[in-house]
Amino acid sequence: MTRAPRPGTRALGSAEAWMRARGWVPLDFQRQTWAAIGAGHHGLLHATTGAGKTYAVWLGLLQRHAAPPAATGGPRLLWITPLRALAGDTAAALQAPMAALAPGWRLGVRTGDTPDAERTAQQRRWPEALVTTPESLSLLIARADAPALLAQVAAVVVDEWHELLASKRGVQVQLALARLRGWQPAVQVWGMSATLANPDEAAAALLGPTAAASAAHVRAPQAKPITVDTLLPAQVQRFAWAGHLGAAMVPAVVAALEGCRSALLFTNTRSQTEWWYQALLDARPDWAGQIALHHGSLDPQVRRWVEHGLKTGALRAVVCTSSLDLGVDFAPVERVLQIGSPKGVARLLQRAGRSGHAPGQPSRVTLVPTHALELVEAAAARDAVQAGRIEPRPALRAPLDVLVQHLVTVALGGGFRPEALLAEVRTTHAYADLSDQDWRWCLDFVRHGGASLHAYPEYRRVQPDASGVWRVPDARLARRHRLNIGTIVADAQLEVRYLNGARLGTVEEGFAARLRPGECFVFAGRTLELVRLHELTAWVRDARGQPPRVPRWQGGRMPLSTTLADAVVARLEAAAHGVFDGPEMAAVQPLLALQGRWSRLPTRQHLVAEVLHDREGCHLFVYPFAGRDVHAGLAAWLAWRAAQAQPRTFSLAVNDYGLELLCAQPVDWAAALPRWLQPPDRATLQAELLASLHAAELAKRRFREIARVAGLLEPGHPGQRRPARQLQASAALFWAVFCRHDPDNRLLHQAQAEVLMQELDLDRLHDALQRMARQTLCLQTIARPTPLALPLWVERQRERLSSETLAARLQRLVAQLERAADAPARAARGRGRRRANPTQEAA
Repeated sequence: MTRAPRPGTRALGSAEAWMRARGWVPLDFQRQTWAAIGAGHHGLLHATTGAGKTYAVWLGLLQRHAAPPAATGGPRLLWITPLRALAGDTAAALQAPMAALAPGWRLGVRTGDTPDAERTAQQRRWPEALVTTPESLSLLIARADAPALLAQVAAVVVDEWHELLASKRGVQVQLALARLRGWQPAVQVWGMSATLANPDEAAAALLGPTAAASAAHVRAPQAKPITVDTLLPAQVQRFAWAGHLGAAMVPAVVAALEGCRSALLFTNTRSQTEWWYQALLDARPDWAGQIALHHGSLDPQVRRWVEHGLKTGALRAVVCTSSLDLGVDFAPVERVLQIGSPKGVARLLQRAGRSGHAPGQPSRVTLVPTHALELVEAAAARDAVQAGRIEPRPALRAPLDVLVQHLVTVALGGGFRPEALLAEVRTTHAYADLSDQDWRWCLDFVRHGGASLHAYPEYRRVQPDASGVWRVPDARLARRHRLNIGTIVADAQLEVRYLNGARLGTVEEGFAARLRPGECFVFAGRTLELVRLHELTAWVRDARGQPPRVPRWQGGRMPLSTTLADAVVARLEAAAHGVFDGPEMAAVQPLLALQGRWSRLPTRQHLVAEVLHDREGCHLFVYPFAGRDVHAGLAAWLAWRAAQAQPRTFSLAVNDYGLELLCAQPVDWAAALPRWLQPPDRATLQAELLASLHAAELAKRRFREIARVAGLLEPGHPGQRRPARQLQASAALFWAVFCRHDPDNRLLHQAQAEVLMQELDLDRLHDALQRMARQTLCLQTIARPTPLALPLWVERQRERLSSETLAARLQRLVAQLERAADAPARAARGRGRRRANPTQEAA
């Protein structure tokens, strides 16, 4: 991409004056952005959270495009935000300069939360500036008057583009922008991002490959100081497992919050959010009303109350998930705490930026380990931040379910001619290489339902009219499509309501279905008793004195990124050479020293594997440090290879650091492992991976999401959502029909491809095997689980033991391991006493 031109004096006029009137001095990157926009360039602005990128883009667009408002017509400027929860705060920030730079202009918000009355008022007279989401923009494109309504759009901003880039929502945005360019070729597009390691690919995905070649790329200098530190536990055990430090760290977190006016405590899962909120309240009951929790399943009114409390400084702390990662400006927040591993450097930087959210203000993030080895991750994360290493986010290529949905959307929004639409679609990064065969298949699928559904009228969604324009001929099908536009697919949700009707939020149907009336669970910071499940509502009342369960939401386990994993291995390699720089490494030194004494530490040159024989059978532990998803595929593939040589049954366990294979029969790993770890070519690896994982079942589950996006499944109407089991049954029926009567169905192939690339991360698995082949395999025979092996043993036991039984077994095992670890010291002390007492030694 070309660099942005230096600003000229004429380009700066009113934007600079507006900022200086508020006592702000425009930064160089803001001036560069204004100049690039004034010159008519498309562009991508990359700046840290809180650096001032919103006004860099918005003021430039107002300067260039503000004109006297028209009495009629559609919006002139569109601002796309990835989260509808951010829309209100974004609108407030954008509204501030409009009176000076765009007098007479109005700004509106149009998302899934916009009330019907406001939508109706917008249709009578559209605001000149509109804040919306990808889904709501697609809904606008699906309007019958879309060509006239959106033909006046002069500029589009996509906020937090890094959050959309690697998802189907990002592809949805690409297709929507291509449609807008078809109606208004001169439309100016800008993207904004805080954390990007692949800006060229990000720009190509946003702007299209052709426009990206001449686009402006403005990057703000890293002027914002970021402090990454760690809350150290009072004592670090030599034997630890995921989550074991959680409760022990509560006093340290409370102490950290004592001297802080306002803080955010980020967790990786909603379950953790509920647990930590309750733990803080139990530790400090006097903080009731001063702390709150925030996650995506809470009612929007509750979330808005929490956000208001953060902005006004009324809340001391909020425990939250990624629901507060983006966009919203919480200037009073002094400090961010990350509970557990951030799993990625970009995520850590994004969350750090929520503190000191103003240009030049320092940000601070404190890592709170819930596992002793997360101390190593904390040190490694700081290394990566200081070195400026963050993870790339690759853009998706050619998901046909999104394209099928877009065809119906465009057919509703004025219709299309196939040749012209194909040329338009190929201007996007996602579909630049779309084949003629895939295009014809998509057309046939929306016209007839493909080879196996042509006999059913409800799948004839789009038909060419007498003039050759493809349109949706059935009003009922049009209404159904508009209700289900979007690519966000989640498990069915049940509302949680008190018996008096007060709404608390939603839990996943899979969790609620396992509860019986009378059982208790923690939600929205309360302990609740389930009274009954009726239709799609869980009716509850407050419970006291009963042990509750914590709801589990799917997608809670995110894998360690390659960037962070590499930094962790570098720290382990330094420890193997006796270097323990920093407080985190000093604290974890006893654990790592014991790992080195009983086995050895992994390094970049050495792949460590351990073999243990006990009453359960033969255990193999391997530590590639490639992340949970890669290890899941690697463990299944390795077990499959072992079973080809001789029929065997394996139990598997994985975490972010390694994997375990357990076989009841003895396995000569020393002879076989070097051979079985030899990496095949990519095609062979894919075939063997599919054979090892019951991939058809995995693909069948993935197909449900694809079928929903492609419009085969109808989740239902608002207030009448179909239960997840009905959707799954419908998806399974489509799967069976396609497999039998339409085996070349592109959606079947897409399901398999998504399993390989997204769930099993085939590319990363292939790279990991290539790296492992270059390492020296160090196979250690161990007498007992090592500090790296014990967490994998716990993972496997969790699958088949209750928490009480597992806790008892762990207590006994850790006591035995501690005694074994201390045995050399006890023996040395005994020898010292005997030398000090010759009479006793002679006796």
